[in-house]
Amino acid sequence: MTRLGLMVVPVAFFGVFFAWPVAAIVARGLKADGSWQFGRIADVLAQSDIRHVLWFTTWQALASTALTLAVALPGAYVFARYDFPGKQILRAVVTVPFVLPTVVVGTAFLALVGRGGLLDELWGVRLDTTVWAILLAHVFFNYAVVVRTVGGLWSQLDPRQEEAARMLGASPAAAWRKVTLPALGPAVAAAALMVFLFTFTSFGVVQILGGPTFSTLEVEIYRQTSEIFDLATAAVLTIIQFVAVGAILALHAWTVRRRETALRLVDASVTARKPRGAGQWALLGGVLATVLVLLLLPLAVLVQRSLDAPGFGYYRALMSADGGVFLVPPIEAIGNSLSYAVAATAIAVVIGGLAAAALTRRDAGRFVRGFDALLMLPLGVSAVTVGFGFLIALDEPPLDLRASWILVPLAQALVGVPFVVRTMLPVLRAVDQRLREAAAVLGASPWRVWREVDLPLVRRALLIAAGFAFAVSLGEFGATVFIARPDSPTLPVAVARLLGRAGELNYGQAMALSAILMVVCAVALLVLERLRSDRTGEF
Repeated sequence: MTRLGLMVVPVAFFGVFFAWPVAAIVARGLKADGSWQFGRIADVLAQSDIRHVLWFTTWQALASTALTLAVALPGAYVFARYDFPGKQILRAVVTVPFVLPTVVVGTAFLALVGRGGLLDELWGVRLDTTVWAILLAHVFFNYAVVVRTVGGLWSQLDPRQEEAARMLGASPAAAWRKVTLPALGPAVAAAALMVFLFTFTSFGVVQILGGPTFSTLEVEIYRQTSEIFDLATAAVLTIIQFVAVGAILALHAWTVRRRETALRLVDASVTARKPRGAGQWALLGGVLATVLVLLLLPLAVLVQRSLDAPGFGYYRALMSADGGVFLVPPIEAIGNSLSYAVAATAIAVVIGGLAAAALTRRDAGRFVRGFDALLMLPLGVSAVTVGFGFLIALDEPPLDLRASWILVPLAQALVGVPFVVRTMLPVLRAVDQRLREAAAVLGASPWRVWREVDLPLVRRALLIAAGFAFAVSLGEFGATVFIARPDSPTLPVAVARLLGRAGELNYGQAMALSAILMVVCAVALLVLERLRSDRTGEF
């Protein structure tokens, strides 16, 4: 199949379900009496409070990305190169924070670092009035992005290349810097890009932990849309966010393209080994301690709060809709979320797989490289804008989908596709093109070349991508909250609605649903780990 043939479906998908809704909401805000009001852009940028929001959004995203890489890269190495008991379970556990609704993440950290929290009780220290609470919550949320994206490729790099450099006299640090780091460059850049985009558009975490002091573009767009009802200002902020993210993605595509190289990939089962020596055991211990303190402690707080009522009272309350928050018992949100997530994962894997295959072609021109950046835009455009855009753009024939269940998986897939592409692309580009050419010379069709050459090498990345797509679908909230039907809420929407209502019972039910979401995700990811191990021979 030609490159353009591979791109048809992804282009159509993003055109209809991303570009059209976003354009519709921007037009609603900036178009009046049939004419565009572009002068509103200068008016908004002239406001000092808006410029402060822009500055804070940028620097906190850069700081969060740097801190996440510093904390998570050792974890990526440990999960890629070490074999230790409980590795599969732990790998699933570290991904759980990533699927939690950001409002739940913010609430968990508030219980740890806010007034009356664990730090306040033990040492009299509060961080909820500082930016550190936001940065730590962002590391908690994005740790799995680095571990899985970088670790997935790292586990398939042939360690003998680094060993050869050391035999030629290079120190361990020099061998890693000159051999391994350049090979990991695209994966590290992809992980950094995803972390930056998530923190650049951070909403729930900043809204809860930042209070009135700190505000990102996403928080300000929500405030202008839902509280002040100023769609013009919200549209301007959306355009600014869109342009900024587009520029970052274009720079990323250009730099990664210049560093592409074919790599020698091996089965992950031959690279993992048991730790040897005091240094390696110390590294493993440090990573486990980080996971325990930074990831498991906030999750433990949620579980503890969900069990505050005697006799599992909060969990039993989920069986009834008598509270008036939902049209159906909140427990039904579990089945809804799983159904939506499966459908969204299937859509994301198909769309993202086709896009990654197209972007792998060596003869890609500027149009294809531009599409590479376009695929990441859903991570950098306000989910509030996308949600409202769905309601405005998809409300009449031939695409009147407002009453259809498929609207939710489509919105979730928009966020899942970038993860599929970013996870598969470094591995696909690392496959030696000569292997494909040799198979074609021997008479293999393009489909057979893919099945016999590419698939065995990228199967691991494909399963990782599917896991990411499923995880982000379970936790997607920003767009889903506007389009999920009242009788079919998802778990994040149900948690947010319960947190938004006063009363100990509502708060306890929110914590119970959050704990259920954690367990559902952990089980699903553990099944994925088992499947991946069976397919790749790992462990």
